[in-house]
Amino acid sequence: MGTTLAEKVWTDHLVRKGSDGAPDLLYIDLMLMHEVTSPQAFEGLRLAGRKPRHIDQLIATEDHNTPTVDIDRPNPDETSALQLSTLEKNCKEFGVRLCPLGDADQGVVHAFAPVLGLTQPGMTIVCGDSHTSTHGAFGAMALGIGTSEVEHVMATQTLSLKPFKTMAINIEGELPKGVTAKDIILAIIAKIGTGGGQGHVIEYRGEAIRKLSMDARMTICNMSIEAVPEPA
Repeated sequence: MGTTLAEKVWTDHLVRKGSDGAPDLLYIDLMLMHEVTSPQAFEGLRLAGRKPRHIDQLIATEDHNTPTVDIDRPNPDETSALQLSTLEKNCKEFGVRLCPLGDADQGVVHAFAPVLGLTQPGMTIVCGDSHTSTHGAFGAMALGIGTSEVEHVMATQTLSLKPFKTMAINIEGELPKGVTAKDIILAIIAKIGTGGGQGHVIEYRGEAIRKLSMDARMTICNMSIEAVPEPA
């Protein structure tokens, strides 16, 4: 019997198979970081006297609390300014590449990685952000994780996960004029429910999906998290 793309990626990254219901241990190819969910993770490393295991597989950007105008001026929001300065300090201390505000490579965390060519098919990608599923558009297994898991990945380049079920969604035919990728995913969520994807990897298939641009596929995978799947 054949295996799904998600199953192939899982097998390729399996470090240790869990026993007696314990999670599997998977190797993580790339972790994306930003100013909101990384401070406590860096502090955890600092307190434990640890260093990132593979700094070349970590990259950070400033994107959640950045101003959209007057970026050359001090951030007027004190909390946001503190988060940004903390990220800059942490990345410098631990040697993590940072794309700060004003840098040519800086951007929204789930857009800048594909633009830079960091997101590739068959990779495992994590980030402390729920919409990490966006990278699934490129054939990667990508999921959002919590801050304690961000610390764990920095320290070990691995993550403990229980295997997901696979949900295949086929979208066939031609999209009518004016119907977009957002309409597709909203219709899917309306059908399966806001918790319909829980515990699953969603794989999108069919003629309509194959004809979508990469931007449109990113939209579908980005919004898939509203149905609470893991990767998409």
